[in-house]
Amino acid sequence: MTTCTPRAAWVNLLRRLHFYIGLCAGPFIFIAALTGTLYVATPQIENLIYRQALTAEPQGERLPLAEQIAVARRAIGGHAPVFAVRPALTPGETTRVMFSDPALGESESRALFIDPVTLAVKGDMTVYGTSGILPLRQWIDYAHRSLLLGDAGRLYSELAASWMWAAAIGGIVLWFFTRPKRRIRNRQQNDRRLHSTLGWCLLGGMLLFSATGLTWSQWAGSNVDALRAAFGWLTPQVNTRLHAQSANPDPHAEHQSRHDGMVMGMSMPLNRYDEVLAAARHAGLSADRLEIRPPKDRDRAWTVTEIDRRWPTQVDAVAIDDSRMQVIDRTRFADFPLMAKLTRWGVDFHMGILFGLANQLLLIAFGVALCVTIVIGYRLWWRRRPAAGAQNPLFTLTQSWLLLSAAGKGGVLLMAVLLGLAMPVLGGSLLLFVAVDVLRWRMSSAAVRETVAE
Repeated sequence: MTTCTPRAAWVNLLRRLHFYIGLCAGPFIFIAALTGTLYVATPQIENLIYRQALTAEPQGERLPLAEQIAVARRAIGGHAPVFAVRPALTPGETTRVMFSDPALGESESRALFIDPVTLAVKGDMTVYGTSGILPLRQWIDYAHRSLLLGDAGRLYSELAASWMWAAAIGGIVLWFFTRPKRRIRNRQQNDRRLHSTLGWCLLGGMLLFSATGLTWSQWAGSNVDALRAAFGWLTPQVNTRLHAQSANPDPHAEHQSRHDGMVMGMSMPLNRYDEVLAAARHAGLSADRLEIRPPKDRDRAWTVTEIDRRWPTQVDAVAIDDSRMQVIDRTRFADFPLMAKLTRWGVDFHMGILFGLANQLLLIAFGVALCVTIVIGYRLWWRRRPAAGAQNPLFTLTQSWLLLSAAGKGGVLLMAVLLGLAMPVLGGSLLLFVAVDVLRWRMSSAAVRETVAE
């Protein structure tokens, strides 16, 4: 068996792992970076495309929410329940009345945009999520998250998030151990220098986007939520329960809750929205962006939430009992646990919201630089790829692992198992890497033996 120093053994292992990550996960990281860049680069374009729906008469007295919602209901035929209302609190903006629609996807709603001064219906379209993005960025977001393939496609983005941090850290460690002692000027070394320089510049962002991306992921995300719950890092939510839970729960309670929510969304007196908004304002919710949600069932309260996630962040919320118009619970961002605040800021930074235009420009630069880094990495590999038919077991992941000490082998296996349990997509793809590598190792070993025999 080939022998080498402990340092060389670790460098060989890192080099092979970095190669596999780049070869197999690199294209997915590239797509995630490209679509993410498009997402953060298009808010102004979206505002321009949908300007008609988003802008209202800037002069004049704003009419009550009750009248605006009534107009929206008439426009859709009056059969869909109101899911939420985002009142126009700034002159020149439209009120967004959102209706539940079973034909739409998860987190989607049908929004009618009402001029609060003239009561004109300015737009009718599908909006998505708390951010309320419109169809253009919704399409980009789906491409970024799932390649427009639904839940199955989410494996791609989770694969990218699971390996991006490893590619970043592994590349930096490789640079530290393999950088040339003196400055060499040739095309290969210039590309390698640019690749490593960009890696250093992008290191913090790659770690941040990997972590925040995993919080949204399908498999690792549940583990992240369990970890946050265990350490008390979850984002506080207002308690909307009006009465104590029944001692004998109804087995049909969930179905009844959905039914009640639809019935209440359609039959709730419209003047309640103005009263609830006034109560929330009186309770201290001062943001220019608010969302009002009616109760889900008869035992629930209204919620009013600040949705201004720029800096300084305004995401306080209150639950209001409309029978007394009193606040029964509230959450204040200032009182959030530190990790809940960091999660909020990290996610909003990831989306290009936190610092407005500066945040957008920084993320556009990051996304473009990351795409360039990946392309340079492929070019470095292409120039140094082995000649056709050339085989060497030393250049396999399996052989590199076998050259480690017993403690090193055990440590690598333990880390692989722990990371695989925490990030199942990483674990599954790592098993695939190893399976392909073992096959390649056996073929290489057989080729070497035949060469020696000859």
